[in-house]
Amino acid sequence: MTDLRDVTDLRDAIAAGYAARDRADMAPTIAYFEKLLADHPGHPVLLFEVGGAYDTAGQESTAAAYYERALALGLDGDDLRRCLCQYGSTLRWLGRLDESVEVLERGRAQFPESDSARVFLALSLAEAGRTDEAVAELLTVITDHPEATDLGRYAVGLGGLARWLREGRPDD
Repeated sequence: MTDLRDVTDLRDAIAAGYAARDRADMAPTIAYFEKLLADHPGHPVLLFEVGGAYDTAGQESTAAAYYERALALGLDGDDLRRCLCQYGSTLRWLGRLDESVEVLERGRAQFPESDSARVFLALSLAEAGRTDEAVAELLTVITDHPEATDLGRYAVGLGGLARWLREGRPDD
């Protein structure tokens, strides 16, 4: 059995699970990660990965419980960033919009350079009817990377529009 206290062994075991993943049939992937977790109970990264497998299978309620346990036990770095994104997205699918926005705002605050946290936040803001904030978030992501688009000189103006939307429209 692999000693998953070694980060390299853990990452290799997780990578092996994903290498064999079939998104059309997640049952084997769920079983794989459940077995790893059974062998190493309470491991926060494995709790997160089990949650992710259930999430991919469309079992959001089950996934949310695993994400919550993983967060309570402590994640850090990229595992924390990814868990906050996935958990926030799952909460959105479950219709728990206020919680989703809260989780994703935490992700954005803790990982301000994370485009994924910002995009998932935008989706939740839009779903919650906070359209201006959602558009502002997406415009910020896009204008932070104008070299990846053909925005060119429009990036500055669109960045200003993002700030304007975020701060609130002035009274007409």
